[in-house]
Amino acid sequence: MIKITENQVKSSKNVYLTAKGLSQAKEELEFLKKTKRTQVAEIIHQARQYGDLAENSEYDAALEEQSMMESRISELENILKDAKVIADNHTQDFVVIGSTVKIDMDEGIDEFTIVGRVEADPAKKRISNESPLGIALLGAKKGEEVEVTTPIVKYKCKVLEIK
Repeated sequence: MIKITENQVKSSKNVYLTAKGLSQAKEELEFLKKTKRTQVAEIIHQARQYGDLAENSEYDAALEEQSMMESRISELENILKDAKVIADNHTQDFVVIGSTVKIDMDEGIDEFTIVGRVEADPAKKRISNESPLGIALLGAKKGEEVEVTTPIVKYKCKVLEIK
């Protein structure tokens, strides 16, 4: 079995997305470019009409919103440029990105889906392939015990099922 190391994951430029995540990123980018940019430009134009820009809080707020929006556009463009879509029909022989894994941990049995960092949401049981648990699980087989190393603690968990 080939284990994927943390350095291999972090050195990879790829951004892993589900087909749904890719679609959502494209939709958000299109909205920001076609709709939001126009709205923010209009707000800036209106704020300029209020006079002295040095003491114009509306103008400052509009520029801040524009800066955050442009930053998000740049982030989404980079995500989409490096995006690799996670296959829906992946193997169940070992854990890969896109696998849903049932594991036995100290606190009991839990189930997680391994996704790319962009779609990670621990509250929804979607963990990043770059997280300590995600890294430990990648490449593991059913019945295998893996060691998870975090900055604070090391613990073991057993892979019960791979979907």
